[in-house]
Amino acid sequence: MTAGSEKNIRAFLAIEPPENVLQEISRLQEKLKHEISGRLSWTRPQGQHLTLKFFGDISRDDINSISDAVQKRVPVEQKLNLKIEKLGVFPDTRRPRVLWCGITGDVERLINLQKKLDSDFATIGFPAEDRSFKAHLTLARIKDPRDITGMSEALKKYDSFKAGEFTADKLFLFQSNLSPQGAVYTKLAEFALGECHSERM
Repeated sequence: MTAGSEKNIRAFLAIEPPENVLQEISRLQEKLKHEISGRLSWTRPQGQHLTLKFFGDISRDDINSISDAVQKRVPVEQKLNLKIEKLGVFPDTRRPRVLWCGITGDVERLINLQKKLDSDFATIGFPAEDRSFKAHLTLARIKDPRDITGMSEALKKYDSFKAGEFTADKLFLFQSNLSPQGAVYTKLAEFALGECHSERM
């Protein structure tokens, strides 16, 4: 096995929300921490990405293959106008596992882009997702749904929450390194939607 084929890079492809949106989400999280009780693991603002594809552990060679696939796709795709708003939970309010902030705007085009990319990645050895894509940003993961209180009230209270809107004009390939303080993210490559070039980081 060559160094380039060692699968020791945990990677995913995502859209990165701008700082002003992440700040609004962070302020909301601080409020929710006082209103929802139980065993929750809150995400950090820098850990909030709109993930289009999680690859798991890949190699340096895989980075090149993934980048080539994305680069063939993005020139024909338009920029996306997205809004970050509303709260919800997966899978449902009776046994919530994930608390999320929703995405509106050009969501249909976003879903179509994700489907095309998923199909592209399947041709280079990364199986297509077996569940439908739901655009969201994760605010918290719930470790035990049975001891959560205040969730239903919070979902109603912040039903009209808006973190802001932005134009998504780039996709990023991220590396995720786990540490005691949480995951650390490094950009491996970026891809401009509607343009014919990309940049390896």
